[in-house]
Amino acid sequence: MMEYNDAIEFLYNQLPMFQRVGGTAYKAGLETSIKLNKIFNEPYKSYHTIHIAGTNGKGSVSHLLAATLQLSGYKVGLYTSPHLIDFRERIKVNGEMISKEAVMKFIDSYLSNSESDTVKPSFFELTMTMAFDYFRQQKVDVAVIEVGLGGRLDSTNIINPDLCVITNISFDHTQFLGTTLAEIASEKAGIIKHDIPVLIGESTDETRPVFLNKAQKEGACITFAEDNNKILAYSRSEHYLKFDTSDFGILRGELSGDCQIRNANTVLNSISILRGLNYKIGNDAVINAFAEVCELTGLMGRWMTVNNKPRCICDTGHNVGGIKYIVNQLKSEKYDKLHIIIGFVNDKDVTHIMEMLPTNATYYFTQAQIPRALSCEKVQNIAQKYNLVGEKYNTVIEAYNVALKASKIDDLIFIGGSTFIVADLLIGLKSGKNAINL
Repeated sequence: MMEYNDAIEFLYNQLPMFQRVGGTAYKAGLETSIKLNKIFNEPYKSYHTIHIAGTNGKGSVSHLLAATLQLSGYKVGLYTSPHLIDFRERIKVNGEMISKEAVMKFIDSYLSNSESDTVKPSFFELTMTMAFDYFRQQKVDVAVIEVGLGGRLDSTNIINPDLCVITNISFDHTQFLGTTLAEIASEKAGIIKHDIPVLIGESTDETRPVFLNKAQKEGACITFAEDNNKILAYSRSEHYLKFDTSDFGILRGELSGDCQIRNANTVLNSISILRGLNYKIGNDAVINAFAEVCELTGLMGRWMTVNNKPRCICDTGHNVGGIKYIVNQLKSEKYDKLHIIIGFVNDKDVTHIMEMLPTNATYYFTQAQIPRALSCEKVQNIAQKYNLVGEKYNTVIEAYNVALKASKIDDLIFIGGSTFIVADLLIGLKSGKNAINL
């Protein structure tokens, strides 16, 4: 059997990986996924599934649902992407990452199959199949499956779930999904299937008819969470949100970003539908899942505090919809001076993000260590057009070190712009390369 590092090397470098190279790795369509899963005897048919799509929030919703089901006594698989520190974050059972041995065994099994040479999967397609196969081996009761990109043509769309959830629609991956909200919604709506209930977390006048039409064609019962607001009121502390809910009383939400208010309503509506499908979900499970989702599932990077004095917060929001919430939340934070460490990948609509960012901050322009990264020089050049002032740094951890040294105890440092900026930060902190330890 190959070593773990060899298996990861194969996944990263022998297969097209969107996380690293972008659009050239994107393969629209289900043909390869269907072939791969037939090789492994269609493992996803061995357990129940819940399918989560959307532009923003699908990761948070997926983790909250997984935590709730786990605390309700189910054995729960969770498949999400991308990862931040460790590849194995993508595939979890009851919050525990897939073992290195299981990764090695799967790659060995794939490479030894006589049909592997003809399938030619992408990184995502093979990783997804690994997850489905692992969940069967682990005998999960239910798996929460997050869509990779879009919906209709996403590799995960071969499953036949108990519930489909579409969190929201915003502009992202427009080169693949369309240039209007209606076009993007049509792609996301592709996960809606015949006679399977679907929940829409947020809609607009442009997207709502798209979802209604698709649901009607499929004979799917559709619910709009915004029409059934289960959050009566909310308040905020420095580290959590408190929700007054119609079904569960007071919930303390460990995920404290502004976007989590609508995510929470989406989750609570999902739970209501699942209960109607005979899922046994207790009130205590919901209360504790909201309070401890990060500990239960290993979720990272959602308005996450990585240092207290000065307070340093990172967030994986990386498109116009996600950055809007971040900018609004920064306005509500208390600090003496604001420092922003920011970088992007080269296929994002950076100009529309830049024009949203506050001008009252000191900026540290940087780049993630992936081929898709937009160079810190280009980030700085674009930022200057929007009166965003700062220096450039070749690595995220270098920018973080400089920002820490330049900050006083009551300042605020924000790190983000891209999932991969947050990933590089967390990897650097894990390895002890932050200024506090120098």
